[in-house]
Amino acid sequence: MALVNIRKTRIKKLEAIKKAGINPYPIKTKRTHSIEETLANFERFARAKTELNLVGRIRSIREHGGSAFFHFEDGTNKLQAYLKRDKVGAKKYQFFLANFDVGDFIEVAGTLFKTKRGEKTIEVSDFRILAKSVLPLPEKWHGLQDVEERFRKRYLDLIMNSEVKEKFQLRSRIIEELRNILAKEGFLEVETPILQPIPGGALAKPFKTHLNALKLDLYLRVSPELYLKRLLVGGFEKIYEIGRCFRNEGMDKHHNPDFTMLELYWAYQDRDNLMNFLERIMVDLVKKIKGKSQISYQGQKIDFKTPWRRIKYQRNYEETREKIIQPTFVIDYPVELSILAKAKIDNHKEAHSFQLVIGGIELIKGFSELNDPIEQERRFQKAKIETERKDKDFLEALQYGMPPAAGLGLGVDRLVALLTDSHSLREAIIFPTMRPK
Repeated sequence: MALVNIRKTRIKKLEAIKKAGINPYPIKTKRTHSIEETLANFERFARAKTELNLVGRIRSIREHGGSAFFHFEDGTNKLQAYLKRDKVGAKKYQFFLANFDVGDFIEVAGTLFKTKRGEKTIEVSDFRILAKSVLPLPEKWHGLQDVEERFRKRYLDLIMNSEVKEKFQLRSRIIEELRNILAKEGFLEVETPILQPIPGGALAKPFKTHLNALKLDLYLRVSPELYLKRLLVGGFEKIYEIGRCFRNEGMDKHHNPDFTMLELYWAYQDRDNLMNFLERIMVDLVKKIKGKSQISYQGQKIDFKTPWRRIKYQRNYEETREKIIQPTFVIDYPVELSILAKAKIDNHKEAHSFQLVIGGIELIKGFSELNDPIEQERRFQKAKIETERKDKDFLEALQYGMPPAAGLGLGVDRLVALLTDSHSLREAIIFPTMRPK
């Protein structure tokens, strides 16, 4: 049946529900337990004949004589329900068959039992509609075969593909563990402006907007770096921020116009200490998420066992990067590529910097932070930073004195892609940027 006809049929069912004096979108529910809680306590609830009120979306319906079985799921798990005509009454039973569809949200009351096949089931004594769906869910292997459509309609992707939902649950856990680790290490989480008068901290092309109240052009930040360094000037020693950044540049499997960055700054440390720190906390993170220090990424086995390899930057690095699979620090980038970094003492053409590459992905960039205000201004001039992008307030802040420090930027989306074995960032970002259909 064509989609438009299915919708018409469901609209008729919606009207029938209303005509019966039932609100198809009620405000309140009487939920007593989640399905996960129900399954965890199944034997106890079943023995005690405990009356439960459960809720969820109907995922399948099958009629068998004077009874019907349907599966429904909430955000925690799935359960089978048994609806018997003799139990709920012929009128109510027929009302269910006539007006309820796969995709509808339902509330059921009843007690638990196991079928002859041993399937855990709730025998329904009462039910009611919580939300009537007027469009059908796509078929598992037909409706969402188009990868682009999966990203555009992520809500359907989440409904139809449990592994996608699990991936984003894992993303949340990865970020939570990062916060836990940094808190344990004594770092303070801060927030800095997303709307900035100067797009500083990176040379990426920014998105521009306008603030009517102040008649002021502003930019979505390309990086929080210069604001975080102001906090070093202000006396904070161990700080980080997890937030969205925006760059109006190309898109590919490792780049999205808006992305999540973790930036961290640590006073009285240098690049080498930061690399040692990263080895320790990354192994800790991977073990917390995976239960071991090895992962599989796109068919490659990656071992986070330390110490990690350290190699000097070479001019052909971009051509060979994707061949770097095991955790590797690429160090000593040219100063012209790191104008906010200190130069090495023994070679002023090289920055005291590093890039952490894992699975061919540039995951983390860091360096010993330049805190010489005269040298920083000279670098800006030499790099021909446009006047409108030269942050004079930041340069003034440096003149009050910034302690020696090391800092890094970690691409959270890239980290999630790595730890969830995702081919591209669009698999790791819940709503990636897409061209309108």
